[in-house]
Amino acid sequence: MNLGIKILLITLTVLTLNSCTKESDKDSKPKSSSINKIMPLGASRVEGYRPEYESYRYELWKDLSENGWTFDYIGTQSDEADYPLYNGDEFDIDHEGRGGWTSGQILNELNDWLNDTGSPDIVLFSSPGGNDALSNLPYEEAIENINAIIDILQAKNPNVTIIIEQMAPGHSDIMNTQLTNYFIQLQQEVINIATNQTTSNSKVVAVDMYSGFNDTYLADDVHYNEAGAEFIANRYYNVLESYLTH
Repeated sequence: MNLGIKILLITLTVLTLNSCTKESDKDSKPKSSSINKIMPLGASRVEGYRPEYESYRYELWKDLSENGWTFDYIGTQSDEADYPLYNGDEFDIDHEGRGGWTSGQILNELNDWLNDTGSPDIVLFSSPGGNDALSNLPYEEAIENINAIIDILQAKNPNVTIIIEQMAPGHSDIMNTQLTNYFIQLQQEVINIATNQTTSNSKVVAVDMYSGFNDTYLADDVHYNEAGAEFIANRYYNVLESYLTH
């Protein structure tokens, strides 16, 4: 196994244990009554670990705020890192990201999280299957889990909008043939999932996070630096504009 991947998997394991510990210590948050309740869902690219690496959430929050949208990030997790005020406002720290978690782990806990937070209006489904690939888990199992996650979200809210990433790659140093083929296969599968899971009331929308993404957007093998976080946030915002409620 590539040394970079070995180190990364050790890091992901530590982040998973830390995330589980933090979760057990948290009290339930009050359910949001805002319009445009947005749940950022995924693993470490959602959670972030400032200052080591960034989540896209802060940059997207600034974009949404700057353009006058009323919204609320929801999730059982809280980001306690230091973020500057923006236009006098404090960053909305709620999210549903857990470093190192696979699609199966997210699937197993999702119902409980939704019971705590209430149903989101919009879900930003980040890097689905990414940690499955890094952990060398079966591709078919990841696809089943991703579809099952969407099923749960739609069962909780038949009108939910789910924006699912065609995820950005890792650093070229770790993108061996096996990992590259996994990513390429998943890019097309995400389009199929979006088409098949869209209903008359619930849109599932694929967003391209890989075209134009390169090593300069990464803080390490897989996580965003500030420029990468802004790149991802801009891609999300360009799609979100069509689905937000005024």
